[in-house]
Amino acid sequence: MKPIRKAIFPVAGLGTRFLPATKAMPKEMLTVVDRPLIQHVVDEAREAGIEHFIFVTGRNKGVIEDHFDRQFELEVTLKERNKSADLKLLAEDQPAAGSASFTRQQSPLGLGHAVWCARELVGNEPFALVLPDVLVQNKPGCLAQMIEAYKQSGDKSNVIAVEEVPMERIHQYGVVGVGKGDGKTFPITEMVEKPPRDKAPSNLIITGRYILQPEIFDLLAKQTGGAGGEIQITDSMITLSKTQAFHAVKFEGKSFDCGSKVGFLAANVAYAMTRPDIAPAFRDEIKRLVAGEDIGRIDQGHLRTGKLTDEEWPRLTEAIERLRNVS
Repeated sequence: MKPIRKAIFPVAGLGTRFLPATKAMPKEMLTVVDRPLIQHVVDEAREAGIEHFIFVTGRNKGVIEDHFDRQFELEVTLKERNKSADLKLLAEDQPAAGSASFTRQQSPLGLGHAVWCARELVGNEPFALVLPDVLVQNKPGCLAQMIEAYKQSGDKSNVIAVEEVPMERIHQYGVVGVGKGDGKTFPITEMVEKPPRDKAPSNLIITGRYILQPEIFDLLAKQTGGAGGEIQITDSMITLSKTQAFHAVKFEGKSFDCGSKVGFLAANVAYAMTRPDIAPAFRDEIKRLVAGEDIGRIDQGHLRTGKLTDEEWPRLTEAIERLRNVS
């Protein structure tokens, strides 16, 4: 069984849901706390043992390449100011020489096309596909869990990360049907892209992490485009599943859809809460904001007179209790 040494990161998207922030800056460089989205997923891949990081970029994405390069002027300035901790941080995030490659997706033709654009860099070996829009908060990371499952799945197997969602949201995602497994890893029996609720094979959705065999490239090359001419990776995976095994891994951890504004904001809160240097002060700010929201829902005339309704008294009590708990 060949090891998983390479990972593809598709970063050519326009990020229109985050305009105007993404007008001149790639969405993958938006920060969750103080690390760009793309750095978070590269960290996850590095932890999983990935040796070669392949970025499929587009126009106006040069800053991603710059991010993973050395900044000599910055390093000299930090050295002159004795900022040794910052220098150490930059050195730890720096990919080894020759371990990062960049290729262009000239036209926005879908995820499948982006993966196909990396075919020459991947070569004839299995690879990981990591979507930067999805962060998974856990140690070990999602990809590390998948690689462990891959080692047990047999030669020429493919592995997909999955998680459960409420059935009322199932139509928004790629969905898998599964057979009997061990509680964490299951054989995939069916894959459907955005099915109606009544036709979904399960409530398990594909969650932005894949381990795929190189035969997928030939299928992507022959695949016809769907709506808008886009080539979807799911269609080629369905074809590949006729000759190769696919397994679903229910990973441990909390996922965040950072392609949506709410998911992105939630990720910032969750990741900030794990940081000992900022979590205590940040938690207090959150309590103040929530308390202010509770008070804001109370009629201001009632507050001045003290004549609150039966619904308003509990809100005031909760707000006061939150403020008392602020350190």
